[in-house]
Amino acid sequence: MRIALGADHAGFDLKEELRIELAKWGHTIIDTGCTSKQAADYPDFAHTVSRMVLEGAVERGILLCGTGIGMAIAANRYPGIRAALCHNCDMAYLSRAHNDANVLVLGARYTTFLDMRALTQVFLGTHFSGEDRHSRRIRKLDPVAKVDHCPAP
Repeated sequence: MRIALGADHAGFDLKEELRIELAKWGHTIIDTGCTSKQAADYPDFAHTVSRMVLEGAVERGILLCGTGIGMAIAANRYPGIRAALCHNCDMAYLSRAHNDANVLVLGARYTTFLDMRALTQVFLGTHFSGEDRHSRRIRKLDPVAKVDHCPAP
């Protein structure tokens, strides 16, 4: 699988470990940065990874920052990106099976290497269930559909 990998300075160390692990698993990795622990702005990497996923250059994206919150917010601004901040394997599984998430987000300050490894394996190894109820809900995430399906206050 082709995977875009991005992190800010807080996620740099885990990104480097994950990049090596993913290559061992046989994946093709596009490392979008950052390249050191020097301060870097998380939106830059979220934008790059999100565009790569949307353009079809990669099948999945993985983003890391200190908490994962900033990366998830930035990535989810793109229609068609379903970035999931996951803290356990159940969340990683359900993000794929029910939500067809295409970007995994990890909080480097709250995720050990072993946990990150397990979360990534589950995320990459789980397929979208394709059930009608889940597909219907995902379609409602489209900005145009929201206008039609959200009741007025």
